[in-house]
Amino acid sequence: MATTVNISSTYAGQFSGKYIAAALLSAPTLDKEYITLKPNIKYKEVIKKYASDEIVKDASCDFSASSTITLTEQIIQPEEFQVNLQLCKEDFRSDWEAIDMGVSVYDNLPANFTDFLIGQVAGQVAQKIERNIWSGSNATNGEFDGFLQLFGTAGSGVLSGSFGASAVTASSTVIAGLQLVVDRIPDTVYGKEDLAIYVSTATMKAYQTALGGAQASGVGANGFNNQMTVGLKPMDFQGIPVLMCPGLPAGNVVAAQKSNLFFGTALLSNKNEVKLLDMADLDGSQNVRVIMRYTAGVQFGVGSDIVWYNG
Repeated sequence: MATTVNISSTYAGQFSGKYIAAALLSAPTLDKEYITLKPNIKYKEVIKKYASDEIVKDASCDFSASSTITLTEQIIQPEEFQVNLQLCKEDFRSDWEAIDMGVSVYDNLPANFTDFLIGQVAGQVAQKIERNIWSGSNATNGEFDGFLQLFGTAGSGVLSGSFGASAVTASSTVIAGLQLVVDRIPDTVYGKEDLAIYVSTATMKAYQTALGGAQASGVGANGFNNQMTVGLKPMDFQGIPVLMCPGLPAGNVVAAQKSNLFFGTALLSNKNEVKLLDMADLDGSQNVRVIMRYTAGVQFGVGSDIVWYNG
């Protein structure tokens, strides 16, 4: 006789925040803290940008406010999104029962059926968030403007272009391409502790192949540290961390500080909601409705401190 699974609880408040956080933060760019998270934004938040001329002056007996300080701002305003799904418990029962019995191959999934269902949905939300962070477009249903969309707006100040480089997704040209990006990093940013190079999965593959010596482009025919197809290859370029972001489209590279890239969400505020509604008592079906509501959005601070290769 099959196990009867009934769901009598909904998830809101503290549990809502827990599950929403699991969904959002499972996106690799957020999970690995590649950018700055700004939680609990109920509507919008101002990101202040500071600029000044030379502040050090010759000493005198008097106070003389002779420097010029300019404060400008960027607005991060997370958008509201929702997930409305209807799932049949029968479709998931065999997997869930295997988990509940402790089959080791499934030991990374929760035994509670409600957790299991939310986990399935949260995984898909995380994938969507990861793509939106980098390449999302507000014009598309279910998306917010990602960094590349914002970088490309008039007046963003971001240094962008192909810089005369060949494709950064080919192992024979990736090192030259990354070097052109590094060459364009402003002197005021180069050397900062949180400076990183953000690359797509395709570019990371090409870079690791180049370091393996398969394409001896400046790394020697024997590969990095005389290791070709084996051994750990560095995830940095010229001392700058190289971070793989699956949501970044192939052929794009971004050099920026973590502290200059922001992801905003309500996260634990009342803008988030997760509910599971068991329809058995309402219509006699085996259906479960999953309802999620959350907010998400990105913004950058100082555009002139960012380099974007988009060849």
